[in-house]
Amino acid sequence: MRSTLHKRATATGALVAAAAMLAVGVQTGSATADTGRAAAPQGSAAAANPGAAPAKLSPAQRAALLAKANETKAATAKELGLGAKEALVVRDVTQDVDGTTHTRYERTYDGLPVLGGDLIVAKSKADRTQGVSRSTTAKLQGIAAAPKVAAVAAEKQALGRAKEEGSKATKPSMAPRQVVWLGSGTPVLAYETVVGGLQHDGTPNELHVVTDAATGEKLHEWQAVHNGVGNTQYSGQVTLGSTLSGSTYTLTDAGRGNHRTYDLKGGTSGTGTLFSGPDDTWGDGTPSNRETAGADAAYGAGLTWDYLKNVHGRSGIRGDGVGAYSRVHYGNAYVNAFWQDSCFCMTYGDGANNQKPLTSIDVAAHEMTHGLTSVTAKLVYSGESGGLNEATSDIFAAAVEFNANNTKDVGDYLVGEKIDIRGNGTPLRYMDKPSKDGSSKDYWYAGIGNVDVHYSSGPANHWFYLASEGSGAKTINGVSYDSPTSDGQPVVGIGREKAAKIWFRALTTKFTANTNYANARVGTVAAATELYGAGSAEVKGIEHAWAAVNVGSRPGGGDPDPGGNVFENQTDVAIPDAGAAVTSSIAVNRAGNAPATLKVDVDIVHTWRGDLVVDLLAPDGTAYRLKNSSSGDSADNVKAQYTVNASAKPAAGTWKLKVQDVARQDTGYVNGWKLTF
Repeated sequence: MRSTLHKRATATGALVAAAAMLAVGVQTGSATADTGRAAAPQGSAAAANPGAAPAKLSPAQRAALLAKANETKAATAKELGLGAKEALVVRDVTQDVDGTTHTRYERTYDGLPVLGGDLIVAKSKADRTQGVSRSTTAKLQGIAAAPKVAAVAAEKQALGRAKEEGSKATKPSMAPRQVVWLGSGTPVLAYETVVGGLQHDGTPNELHVVTDAATGEKLHEWQAVHNGVGNTQYSGQVTLGSTLSGSTYTLTDAGRGNHRTYDLKGGTSGTGTLFSGPDDTWGDGTPSNRETAGADAAYGAGLTWDYLKNVHGRSGIRGDGVGAYSRVHYGNAYVNAFWQDSCFCMTYGDGANNQKPLTSIDVAAHEMTHGLTSVTAKLVYSGESGGLNEATSDIFAAAVEFNANNTKDVGDYLVGEKIDIRGNGTPLRYMDKPSKDGSSKDYWYAGIGNVDVHYSSGPANHWFYLASEGSGAKTINGVSYDSPTSDGQPVVGIGREKAAKIWFRALTTKFTANTNYANARVGTVAAATELYGAGSAEVKGIEHAWAAVNVGSRPGGGDPDPGGNVFENQTDVAIPDAGAAVTSSIAVNRAGNAPATLKVDVDIVHTWRGDLVVDLLAPDGTAYRLKNSSSGDSADNVKAQYTVNASAKPAAGTWKLKVQDVARQDTGYVNGWKLTF
């Protein structure tokens, strides 16, 4: 599957028209997320239901589940009421801690693949079906028995479309095959043709074209290439997985599925040369050293692998413990990066003047997530589903970056802020207000499926930011955000970790190939309900966030801003030993006065906490003492929550944490702090 990290200037009107057609077709379907599963207990701020968390399956356990699903697929098809000519093909399986198994199926009709007919079946530990998520409820009936148009006509059409995209291929890489196209809601006998070559900007071409076998009309098309100790250029000195063979080290990460990193040396095909050398040091932090880009790419892939495994219990992209591979130094001054299903690999260009390789943490995570999407929901890469595909990669790029906790590339809600792809120092995309990039959309509207997928991703990116952090002005890790809402009402965030877990669960157990924005809301609400309980603060929080980007309405019952707004600053501030006081600031945008129970969470790393005096400063300079110095307080660090009666002070303005070390021989820093109103 293909996803350029950013839009190419050569996009054609025909591609836009195809996207528009799919958006209309998808809307006619009725994708569902009926789980029928007992929800977690209700609660105002529940911890995740442990039973609904993904189980950490070994490759052998996953293989056993796949084998069982294959053994029982005929019985499952009968239970689902599929027609006599229909059959199920097992594509993926996941399992929850409580034993609930989610099996993703493709369908065939009379032996032909059905495109756009995928579904997910959830079964309990007792093997009872609890629910089914479908791409469409349309019946597979009324399908022509034989084509009226010859396959050569479909081939000619596909080659012509690929030529418009820059390909010089004279033959398809996959000859036309008969399929049933269900992506537009009505089953149609069709041909699927795949054409290779290169696109205008040098990106590999894998264009899939679907042609009506009765009329010769082009029904749909999509690209199947997803764009998107090491001394790295962006992340400083890091630890990389490598392998020693004889006296030579290779950049092969045995601990992460044998992920390998290759040097294409300006080429545009093949794997290139595996990075190797006599020592276990990779790169020098500069783009002139070829190993540097390799170190960045390997590091980003490793972080994404660790995030998927440690947070979501998934061992590798496919869940089978097998790593993908990375290729760097693609082409000459190629300003992009991409994921490619056919090689199961990520590829990175070196950017303008070959000085800014597109290998930062968030870009690597973005591309690797395209691989995850391609083996789970398989969101079609055009129309609204294409925007959700791109947003999924941006969402987990942010989640991986925060999870990495790298001081050289701190977590943020900016996409591609390190690679300077625009040449003016600005990020490629902004999640708090997507329209700041000049093209992305902040809110959903009818017809957004006509927009390039990198820009129609905006509402989902915006949703993730609002669901995580809430609306209004705040500073996080030194970056200032001010996220608006479509209806002018505020949103209170449920926390980034919870929002990411909800999206992951929806992606892997609810979303199907043609999921649109309305269905994404249905799927995430179902996922949140399973994790945190019906009516929980988490469910209401994501519903408020969806309404704030104009997808559905606000949930009934309750103020969207019931209090509990969190403002934080996670930027490190050094504390001089026996020196002057230092401050860390938080800008608060909230009407009315501060509460009588203002919560101040303080995280200070220090070798002797008894030396520290800590104050909260209101916007008018009023000081509230949080902690006095004490010679008897010999413990390390200050990690505590303080309660302050600041009800006499307006909430809006800049609040400061003031810290002073009043004695010698101890060092430390403010690691972060937050205010909860």
